[in-house]
Amino acid sequence: MPSRSESEPAFLSIEQAARLLRRREVSPVDLVEAALARIDRASSKLNAFLTVLADQARKQAKKAEAEMRRHAPRGPLRGIPISLKDNFATRGIRTTAGSRILADWVPDADSAAAASLARAGAILLGKTNMHEFAYGITGENPHYGASRNPWAPDLISGGSSGGSAVAVATGMGFGSVGTDTGGSIRVPAALCGIVGLKPTFGLISAAGVVPLGVSFDHVGPLARTVADACILLEALAGEYPRGAKRPDHRKLKAARPRRFRVGVPKHFYFERLDADVRRLVEAAAQKFESLGARLIEVPLPRLGDAVERATSLIVAEASAYHESQGYFPARAAEYGDDVRGHLEYGHKVLAVDYLRGLDARREVIGDFDAAFEKVDVILAPASPIPAQPVGEKQIRVEGQRETATRAELLRLTRPANISGAPAISIPCGFTRAGLPVGMQLMGPKWSEARLLGIALAYEEATDWHSQHPHLG
Repeated sequence: MPSRSESEPAFLSIEQAARLLRRREVSPVDLVEAALARIDRASSKLNAFLTVLADQARKQAKKAEAEMRRHAPRGPLRGIPISLKDNFATRGIRTTAGSRILADWVPDADSAAAASLARAGAILLGKTNMHEFAYGITGENPHYGASRNPWAPDLISGGSSGGSAVAVATGMGFGSVGTDTGGSIRVPAALCGIVGLKPTFGLISAAGVVPLGVSFDHVGPLARTVADACILLEALAGEYPRGAKRPDHRKLKAARPRRFRVGVPKHFYFERLDADVRRLVEAAAQKFESLGARLIEVPLPRLGDAVERATSLIVAEASAYHESQGYFPARAAEYGDDVRGHLEYGHKVLAVDYLRGLDARREVIGDFDAAFEKVDVILAPASPIPAQPVGEKQIRVEGQRETATRAELLRLTRPANISGAPAISIPCGFTRAGLPVGMQLMGPKWSEARLLGIALAYEEATDWHSQHPHLG
């Protein structure tokens, strides 16, 4: 059964921890030691980290504590321990991208995200496990082992940001930053019972990230609460276009709308779901209605076909990158079987298929733009299925024919990567077997402030986000 308040202060929110730091009721050293204790206790079982920076984190914590005593200016994350997915370059720290090829790579410069977190005062605990080269959705890695679901370690965490989701869900840090090319933040967030935000494409710089698909890669936060995701977003975000409202966690409660429109898709998103996922997401829609939302059915008629055709763009971009770096096919034997297969497929994409993929992207964007003329957000499951056993390649949903587990996990998150619009996964309940389920909210481009306000309204009306897994 879930625990509500296990092992304080490891499960403080970033908001709470920052408030206690300002009052000097806890110190950065206390927070780092709490997180490291959780890592020592559970990381080997759940395989959340590839590199733990215990000594460096302790030094940073002591430095932050001294600065606070001197009342030195401090960033919004000053003294807060966080982690980074291991495809973000970190100066002087090994960055593997979950691969054998980059097993010994030590960058000489930080990625933009790592630099932003450092400027905000965050303390880096380590680099988290991930699917090889971010090219997968289960979190299974042939070189470093699978990151495992904290609610049931024989199940997958989701990926490719699986280690980050596991770390946040278990108190191994107060937040993390991952990447999302087809669902790699939202799917592990949903399967592990936390919040995962994919912002508008380009809002957070991907400079210094080992890429998967350059026109699909999004950088975003994983956190235990909506407000914490907002705090991390504020530290990472670049400029908004003129007229767009910038999110501010201090004003997030005020941003909760009293009346708003929630789109319930007529097509695609509710067509094939695990029974518990369907039940819980439909209950979440009813909860929104009780909070003042008007539920409006929205058509998305072209998504089913267009999403499949747009896949040619992603696989082509991935294969082009690996070829440009001299990794593939020159070092093909050093890849895991699944990633090697994806790269081989990408080299076979025809020019005509790529052009059809561009047309498909325009169709997806057109369907979403039309829907957002009628609604503020679109509600859908983040994943059509809960976490599955590690190594399970096929699944049958609603008694239909078997399909690939990977394809099912990606099915409902890919459209928002194709459109570039923001999307957030938030916890909305547990299956009868006790596994978390995530609800996905999607909004128009640059609407993060409103999207987070609506997500917060649901979070404050429920307690799913406050429940944490036991580590045994």
